[in-house]
Amino acid sequence: MNERNSGSNDGQGAAAGTAPAPDREERGLRLVVVLLALTVVSGLIDAVSYLGLGHVFTANMTGNVVVLGFAAAGAPGFSVPHTATSLGCFLVGALVGGRVAVTLGSGSRRRWARRTLGAEAVLVGVSALIALVWPGAGGTVYALIGVTAFAMGLRNATVRKLGIPDLTTTVLTMTLTGLASDSRVGGGSGRRSPRRAASVVAMAVGAFLGAWLVIHHDLGIPLLIAAVASGVLALVASGRE
Repeated sequence: MNERNSGSNDGQGAAAGTAPAPDREERGLRLVVVLLALTVVSGLIDAVSYLGLGHVFTANMTGNVVVLGFAAAGAPGFSVPHTATSLGCFLVGALVGGRVAVTLGSGSRRRWARRTLGAEAVLVGVSALIALVWPGAGGTVYALIGVTAFAMGLRNATVRKLGIPDLTTTVLTMTLTGLASDSRVGGGSGRRSPRRAASVVAMAVGAFLGAWLVIHHDLGIPLLIAAVASGVLALVASGRE
């Protein structure tokens, strides 16, 4: 009797269309929103590195290669050792990010993104601590360049493996090209124009905020903001695009 009633209740529940439990992978902010926020963080970090660490980029490696050429030619205000440190640490970070992608990439995108962003938050937090506690120490500049460049390499490798179009978080050349060439005026559909335009605006906002903080305060404050932002994004990221 109890079994029949149980079966009857199960059938009634199915007939009533009981909603299944929500998928944990889908909870939180979409990756598109997360990557746009990380683009703001990149602007912050490059403002710190370029304005405060001797005209070197630690997020935008396209600009860094150009800067290395300037430095090698003897242009004033540029440093080969600083730029080479940034490039080297970025590549090591990207290598580690690639290995992490091999290990975690076949599983939950949510868990993978969260772990990588958590690592970025810790690394940038360490750089903020260095800038705040030892602002004038001899090795501070190299430490800040190395740690932030490694963090950006780790993140870039992850973003590349995630494969979400037009949201690299650090480089805008192809985004701007697509914004113009794929627009309705350029003969395209313009379908991704809002995303591309948002990426450009996000980078500009981050650069403006970072520059203002470097000029009016110090290097530690924008780095601390970047670390907190990455940490929050790690907690709220979902696996959906």
